[in-house]
Amino acid sequence: MDKKMRGIVDELLDYAPTRDTELFIESRGQQVIASALHLVRLIRENFSAEVANDLNKRLVRAIACEDQAKFTRRLKALREAKTKAPPK
Repeated sequence: MDKKMRGIVDELLDYAPTRDTELFIESRGQQVIASALHLVRLIRENFSAEVANDLNKRLVRAIACEDQAKFTRRLKALREAKTKAPPK
């Protein structure tokens, strides 16, 4: 990188405001919680009470265990059961 270009890049890097980590985490946390609450509402509206409770528990466990598969495995099983079910 030539001297002139490096000077511009350095100047831009110095200009970029530093983020307050705690505020960033708080903001992201609020976004994630709002999204999770919306997902829980969608689950309740689209599944029976028994399945919705199971999915909600799996969602919480997936977050606690940092394992997305705990939640997605159940949804995959529900989709497969739905496609294999005989038409009414």
